[in-house]
Order: sequence, then C-alpha cells, then structure tokens
Amino acid sequence: MKLNEKDIEFFTNLVGSENIYTDKAHKRAYSYDATRTYYEPDAVLFPRDESDISKILSYCNENAIVIVPRGAGSGFTGGALPVNGGIVLAMEKHMNNIIEIDMENMLAIVQPGVINKDLQKAVEEVGLLYPPDPASEDYSTLGGNVSENAGGMRAAKYGITKDFVMALRAVLPNGDIIRAGKKTIKDVAGYNIAGILTASEGTLAVITQITLKLIPKPRFTKSYMGVFPDVKSAMNAVFKSLANGANPVAMEFLDSLVVKAVKEKLGIELPSNAGALLIGDVDGNVEEEVEFQLKILEESFKENGSSDFRVADTKEQRDEVWKARRGASQSITIYGSKKLNEDISVPRSMLPEALEKIYKIGAKYNLVVPCFGHAGDGNIHVNVMVDGNNKQELEDGHKAIREIFQLVVNMGGTLSGEHGIGLSKAEFMDIAFSKEERELFARVKEAFDPNNILNPGKMGL
Repeated sequence: MKLNEKDIEFFTNLVGSENIYTDKAHKRAYSYDATRTYYEPDAVLFPRDESDISKILSYCNENAIVIVPRGAGSGFTGGALPVNGGIVLAMEKHMNNIIEIDMENMLAIVQPGVINKDLQKAVEEVGLLYPPDPASEDYSTLGGNVSENAGGMRAAKYGITKDFVMALRAVLPNGDIIRAGKKTIKDVAGYNIAGILTASEGTLAVITQITLKLIPKPRFTKSYMGVFPDVKSAMNAVFKSLANGANPVAMEFLDSLVVKAVKEKLGIELPSNAGALLIGDVDGNVEEEVEFQLKILEESFKENGSSDFRVADTKEQRDEVWKARRGASQSITIYGSKKLNEDISVPRSMLPEALEKIYKIGAKYNLVVPCFGHAGDGNIHVNVMVDGNNKQELEDGHKAIREIFQLVVNMGGTLSGEHGIGLSKAEFMDIAFSKEERELFARVKEAFDPNNILNPGKMGL
C-alpha cells in the first residue's frame, strides 16, 4: 500500500519534519545494501525512541503499511531492502547510544544503531572485550548484527553474535513492547524469544535495546601465518590442529586465487609459493599460554604439509598479516565484474572435500571461484566470479551456486554462516529445509506479524 497525504501527516506530527523524508535523494540512499540491488521506499523515518517505534508500527499495522527496519545497510543478502516499498525505519540517527557498560556483571546495554566497532573500543578501554567482529565492524550496527546473527574473525574461539545476546527489548508489529531474556547468566523460564528474534532479519519485531555479554580482554595476542602447497593440505590442517588442542581466536583461509589477487590489487607481499594460506590470532593472559598455542599450530601445520610458519610479534607485523585477509573481498574483482558471494558453512572435517568439489563445480561452468573465509569455524566465502554484462555467465553462475548449496547441505552444512538469507538466498530455502520446516517458519512469522507488514518477502516468508 502506497503512503498517502494522511499517512505522511501522521508521521510528520509524530517524529517531526526533520525525521521523515520522502524526497528522491533520501529514498535512493536507503534503497540498497551491499548487494547493490535497488528498491525505493515511499518514505524514510528516523524514530527518536522506543515510543516512536511503537506508535509507528501500530499505525502501520492498522493501515497495512509495509515497514522495513534498517541499520547501516551493509548486508550481503538484501535483508534490509524495501522490496514492497513502504517505510524504511532507519535506526542510526537517534537510536545509537551505549546505555551502560556494567563492569560488575560484564555486560553492555546498547541501542540498535550503535556501531559494532564503537562498542568494541568502549569496552576495551575498561579492560573488557566484545568478541563478535564482522568484516563490516567499522560501520555495521549492533541491531543489524543481531538481526543477521553476524559472525566475524574471532568466531573460531569465541562464537558469533547469538552467543553474546543476553536480552532484548523489541516492538511487535502491532506496537506492543516486549522484553526477551534477562541479565542473568542462567535463564530457563519461558520460551527463548531473544533467541528467536536473533537472526530473524527484522521479520518478527523491531529491536530497540540489546543486552550483550562481555568477557575480560586477554592480555597478550600474536598473529600467525601458515603457508601450504595446496588447499587440501590447508583444510586438513584446520580441523586436525583443532583436534590436537589448538584454540586460536581466528583461523582464516585464503586460496591461491585470492593470494594472487591480493598481491596484484593491493601490492601486499605474500609468499610466492603459497597454494593456500591460513592466518589468524592466538591470545591468552600469560605469554606462555600464547606460545603454547603457537607451538601446537606450527607442529600441526607442518604435519599437514605446511612449508612455512610465521609469527608476527609486533603490531606493525600483525597489521600487515591482517591487511591481506581484510583486503580479500575487494581484491578478487580482478576475476570478474560481478561476484556471486555466498558464505556457506560445513562441519570442519568436511572442508577438504567441500572445497575440492566446489572448485570442480566452477570448472564445470568454466567460472573462476576464489575462496576465503573463516576456516576455523567451517565458514567459507565462496565467490563465483562472472561478467555482470554477460547473460549466459550470470545464468551459469546461478546454476553453480545452486549446485554448491546442494553439495553443502548434503554434507551437513548450511546456506549461510553469517550473512543470512534475506532476498538473495530465499529461493534456495527448499534445499536446506523440508516443507514441514518451512511451514513452521511461516507459522512463527504469522504469530508475530499476522498482517505481514514487517519486512515481508525475506527468508522466503
């Protein structure tokens, strides 16, 4: 349903003319995310507080107006795109405060528009750590991180966003305000509504406040790099080193295609003989603990074919190691104007076989498929590179993606380790979930949002 003059007047009176925009520039600015797909909303609203959100949703529910919550718009699957028009509810302008850092209980209470990196800096200043660190940490919001269940480099040791969400406040589509979860470490009373809202991609409620668990910041950290002759050796080293007792903060993977692209595009010096690289961090509260972890990794890597193991002792050396990993995504554009970027996840022991078969699928369609990502937790970014202006390549690319998803699911894996489903993966939900499971998802959606006003069309719902 398109907004009319009465609707615009209501929202203007509610939030003020400085917090509602219907001009072309604002609608365009809030029409896309990292997928570079465009859908213009009818209006962009900047709620000032939870009360505004409650009244906005209540009005939209009564008048069948679609509303799409949005953080920074950094998602890779179209989760915050207004595909049906309506209102984009933008949280970054006003709902961006760190409400409390509770040192005694080691938790933080934040609004959804807080930037991930800003919280990390704030808690580290007082000796604490918020581990989830998605690649978009410099600009993605915590509300978006919760809605997509974001991962990051440190997930191998510390887990992902869901592992740190203790409680939420949220507004239901009818305007009701609810609290889900508690500040307590243990809570087994009632359904786990906070768990249901985490990774729900803004389809069930609008999150207005988040209580996050913090941990003590480790005193020592070192980075490492393992050089391997091929991908299979590197992937074997991943799960075998962990089975030997290694517990790295991160264990990131770059294949030879990515190594070549990083060297060519960014001018970063990397080993010329690298068929694959594993890079990461180890941390601890005593130096001996860090050195012990590095020893396990070095021994395990060399047992599985590593030709070199390097340790970065200084901050400058660490920054150089991580510059290569963080530059991977932008560098692989040398292989094609468009990348079909999927973040598949498999059991770690299946990594060698999964990557071998993924490369074969790429070869079947004569497409380059550079891969990198979070090997330490089995989450790999598979990039099917195509010429965006070549219709046949695009078609072949999408066929390859479907085959890759089927392969991954057959191995006990999943369609997404951290990016979510959104729009771009909705068509593949039948691969990962049975008819009965998808019907259950639909019933959950209906229970929260019977009039289907909140971010419709996402996750295949």
